[in-house]
Amino acid sequence: MSDGSDTDRAQAVAELARERGVRVAVAESLTAGRVSSVLGQGEGASEWYRGGVVAYAEDVKFEVLGVTPGPVVTDLCAREMAEGVRRLLQADVAVSLTGVGGPGPQEDRPAGTVHLAVATGDGTRSLETRLPGEPPDVVDGATRLALDELLRAIEEMAGEGVGEAAG
Repeated sequence: MSDGSDTDRAQAVAELARERGVRVAVAESLTAGRVSSVLGQGEGASEWYRGGVVAYAEDVKFEVLGVTPGPVVTDLCAREMAEGVRRLLQADVAVSLTGVGGPGPQEDRPAGTVHLAVATGDGTRSLETRLPGEPPDVVDGATRLALDELLRAIEEMAGEGVGEAAG
């Protein structure tokens, strides 16, 4: 889904999650709760949205989500955040975001670096990208990316593993 607003994206996630009985969770650092806020506006959110963890501080990532201590602007961190929130909130699918909003670098990674992961019962996939612009632009782009990847993951689940959240 490349066009449309965040609200449209969240509505698409809501419709598909409700249709398939999929429970959704989010772990956010870079977007500081933005993805969770948008998903909470989706139709029937109380039926499919389990919640989110805004793990902005490193120790929250480590202690709450079970991320391995070390650098946090990494693929490993994003993967462990998604897996951790999926397990913690007993969701079927979870998306996570970590990265560098800017304006300067962090952990020797340039502003605009985004690590995203999606965890399901079938495993975890991740991606890294670099988004242009000022910090608000990076957050906007990362939010869109997360909603699109979440929708893609639910589409790919095709009923497999639904209702069998991590325990």
